[in-house]
Amino acid sequence: MSETDLIKLYSERILALAAEIPHLDRLPDSDATVKRRAPLCGSTVTVDIKLRDGVITDYGQDVKACALGQAAASIVGANIIGRTRDEVEATRDALRDMLKHDGPTPPAPFDGLEVLRPARDYKNRHASILLAIEATLEAMDKAAQSNCA
Repeated sequence: MSETDLIKLYSERILALAAEIPHLDRLPDSDATVKRRAPLCGSTVTVDIKLRDGVITDYGQDVKACALGQAAASIVGANIIGRTRDEVEATRDALRDMLKHDGPTPPAPFDGLEVLRPARDYKNRHASILLAIEATLEAMDKAAQSNCA
């Protein structure tokens, strides 16, 4: 990766998003907590959620990731409350498709993830970018299982 490529990849908007991650307070009374790690780079995201009737009502996250992972967590955190599992799954699938196959931008309200499109050429960054949305989806499943138990 050349220096010019790095500068393009870490755009001003990505760095601004990384600096403004919402919901950084953990939820001590969460319905589920999931910690995910990207093995290649070591980035981690821990997500706490509260669910009511299958909808996220509160969200907390601890993000220890590169600027790309932080930017993704910022966009996810800003838009995740009020979402259902189907919406979160559709976002995860669209983000993965955008990164791997230059597919369409994830649907609103997660269309801000478009800013991460330049990372599609850097496969070693994909896992970090997907951490927050994957941890959220896993937490939703965990919360749903514990409510059924």
